[in-house]
Amino acid sequence: MHGESTRRDMPGRLLRLLSLLQSRREWSGGELAERLGVSDRTVRRDVDRLRALDYPVAGTTGTAGGYRLTSGGNVPPLLLDDDEAIAMAIGLATGTGGGVAGMAENSMRALAKLEQVLPARLRPRLAAFTSATAAVPHRHLAPPVDPAVLAVLASCCRDQEIVSFDYQRRDGETSTRRVEPYNLVTVHGLWYLLAFDPDRADWRTFRVDRIGAPLPTHRRGTPRELPATDAATYLTHAFAGARYRHTARITVALPADTVRAGLFATIPGEIEQHGPRECTIRLSADSPELVVQFLAAIAALGAEFGVEAPEEIAVRLRTVGHGLAATPPSAPGMELGC
Repeated sequence: MHGESTRRDMPGRLLRLLSLLQSRREWSGGELAERLGVSDRTVRRDVDRLRALDYPVAGTTGTAGGYRLTSGGNVPPLLLDDDEAIAMAIGLATGTGGGVAGMAENSMRALAKLEQVLPARLRPRLAAFTSATAAVPHRHLAPPVDPAVLAVLASCCRDQEIVSFDYQRRDGETSTRRVEPYNLVTVHGLWYLLAFDPDRADWRTFRVDRIGAPLPTHRRGTPRELPATDAATYLTHAFAGARYRHTARITVALPADTVRAGLFATIPGEIEQHGPRECTIRLSADSPELVVQFLAAIAALGAEFGVEAPEEIAVRLRTVGHGLAATPPSAPGMELGC
């Protein structure tokens, strides 16, 4: 009876096996057997059945052996559960921005294909989302990134595979880097690669729009523990401690937490608490305009503050101040929502 049940469940089990092989680069036979609730022998037979259907499943032997889906002549069906299908559809529907070249057109084409095969039970969920949301176009601060570069880096992050690439620094110099990629993070429309650099024995962040010709090395990196709760937190702390070309120091008569809560975005610098009602902010950025923008946001908090800044930033601050002083108040009845 058990053999008959195994044969009866085989079509669904083959689909689950194919779905597992698509979800990550490699599985051991024991892991697949545990996920599918069958024996190692059944897994081997099911793998042979997939190969007979022309799905390129590669296998390695030994203690570190396992199975992985390789590239081949046939594209296997993409198997998604309900939540995965909705997440993909929402991602495509909102993928018109994000700083990736060609994303808008490609997202709409892919979404049209996905909607054609989306089960009827899922269509109301997607329709509810798309009818209740809207997006404000984002003004990107950097050139759009190449989706092919993102795809290579994402694959190497997933597989913990060492990757090499050409990297252009802020000063325009280019060097070849070889790193252990950890994660991709997007901040204010910019994409960053967080990776461990063995040559420098430390973690590093790289602007993806400055990365060229990424090449997987087909070598796995050393598993490492990130010195933060997650990649986004690490990047936030790294930006806060970074020093760029233009820096200003501001003392504000407000607690640090009040300043953080009142700003529209994470500031490019550090905030230190001094006493119960005062903090010091160090702003640092590549352009004086960006420093002045954040200074204006801090001034809008309505508290007394003092600024220490180089003349280039001070001149821009005085220009902004004179312009605001010369601006007449708005006419009665005018209101700007925010």
